[in-house]
Amino acid sequence: MTVSHLSRRAATVAPFLAMDVMSAAAARERSGAHVVHMEVGQPSGPAPRAVIAAARGALERGQLPYTEALGLPALRERIARHYRDTHGVTVAPGRVVVTTGSSAGFVLAFLALFDAGARVAVPEPGYPAYRNILRALDIDPVPLRLRAENRFAPTGADVRAFHATGVLSGLLVMSPANPTGTVIAPDRLAELGRTARDLGIPFISDEIYHGLSYGLPTDTALRSEPDAVIINSFSKTWSMTGWRIGWMVVPEALVRPVERLAQNLFISPPYLSQVAATAAFDAHEEVEATRAGYAANRSLLLDALPGLGLGRIHPADGAFYLYADVSPLADDASAFCRRMLAEAGVAATPGLDFDPVEGGHHVRFSFAGSRDDCEEAVRRLRAWLA
Repeated sequence: MTVSHLSRRAATVAPFLAMDVMSAAAARERSGAHVVHMEVGQPSGPAPRAVIAAARGALERGQLPYTEALGLPALRERIARHYRDTHGVTVAPGRVVVTTGSSAGFVLAFLALFDAGARVAVPEPGYPAYRNILRALDIDPVPLRLRAENRFAPTGADVRAFHATGVLSGLLVMSPANPTGTVIAPDRLAELGRTARDLGIPFISDEIYHGLSYGLPTDTALRSEPDAVIINSFSKTWSMTGWRIGWMVVPEALVRPVERLAQNLFISPPYLSQVAATAAFDAHEEVEATRAGYAANRSLLLDALPGLGLGRIHPADGAFYLYADVSPLADDASAFCRRMLAEAGVAATPGLDFDPVEGGHHVRFSFAGSRDDCEEAVRRLRAWLA
């Protein structure tokens, strides 16, 4: 097949640079080098013991069938109870949609809410797959520019001003955020939801890093906006990235349209992962121990990196990333990352992944790895930057 047969979508969707860095790091490891991985949001520890036990029990029973497209009723009910227990918010289990990771949730949400040509505001810097999935669906991602002086948090005024210059079809926000770690304060999150409602546009809240914050409360958009579309996942808080299991909460009117799409695109989420995820909510002690480990890694890096010339760092209220301005050390963050991998054996992601306009001077470091990994990264960077 020649390149002329490639679809326009496949030809124009940008690469996910974090995954490209991971591939380059893996190639170095295959050649015998040792790499400290700080390029992707991959928790270093395993899934909670109860999750693994539930999966083992399902395997021993032998049959791993299809489920309903919206997911196992037991898991949907358990997710609904999670909102009551954690946030004091009542969610009908019928509004919960189990998905094949949060990625499938975004595909379903975008297809259900927007037609081709719609303009959806997405945070920038922000998770690159937002704009790449939207473009693959012929939907226009409109970058909502976030500033360090505002803690990389959007405001209702930002959205209204944006809408005035070109009508928006939807608004997507993320808290805690990737790559900055920003937690949007509950009153600000409510303001953003009201703004979307006043403008008559859907409000999508990415809450995948809920449960991973360091001193600031995380709130669900459902508290103030019951018709918000929520995307979440077991990947980060419960260390279940490879299980590919997540969920949505959608307004009642959206349940059937999302179900029809899910039936045809995915048939159902994987049975084994759904059984395992149902047990995840009871692993409170393990989840808290993991969060405490991330908090310690965060403190280690925030203490050490400024002394290495990496002092311009947003302090990361949540998630497990530090978004560092490397302009005191290099003019080109992408070249800096290539050299850092080749010469220091530390893999990190260039900021252009998250901000194609102003990310050329930034690098995202993930501190989701072990304490030993973070300490080794500091040692290597100190020697390399000396």
